[in-house]
Amino acid sequence: MIKLQQIHHVAYRCKDAKETVEFYQTMLNMEFLVAIAEDEVPSTKEPDPYMHLFLDAGNGNILAFFELPNSPEMGRDPNTPEWTQHIAFQVADEAALLSALEDLKGKGLDVVGPTDHGIIKSIYFFDPNGHRLELTCLTGTHEQLKELKRVAPLMLEEWSRTKKAPKHAAWLHEKELGDKKG
Repeated sequence: MIKLQQIHHVAYRCKDAKETVEFYQTMLNMEFLVAIAEDEVPSTKEPDPYMHLFLDAGNGNILAFFELPNSPEMGRDPNTPEWTQHIAFQVADEAALLSALEDLKGKGLDVVGPTDHGIIKSIYFFDPNGHRLELTCLTGTHEQLKELKRVAPLMLEEWSRTKKAPKHAAWLHEKELGDKKG
């Protein structure tokens, strides 16, 4: 039986290794941990030089990037909205989120938010590679999170049948809808 301990790293592609490291160091205070460079892919033995970077995202989480100079210019899936694929980092609380918002804006980033998702609040921005980033803080109660976990299988089953948003967790945004009405 497989028993996972945690995610070791998640890897994305970058346009420029140095620019990427500097962005994450400057904007998110992430420590640059390791660089691995090879002329051949170890798993496939393909001749394809690369630079593989590892950055500390806190609590044993690692964000990694590959620069691939001999591959076609990187892009994104044009059929997937840019808000869908993103990397989310958690901050301590709402005060830390608002502080980060001001800090990032002060460093010249275009930041969207904060957005209230009912159990979290988030801000959004892009890295120099076009990857959407999210900073988020938990705002939900233990009871709310427990209820969301309880209804998750029910919601998934309904979604699988109908492809329409189930209403099991509509209460997350009821206050927001009430605010818009009044």
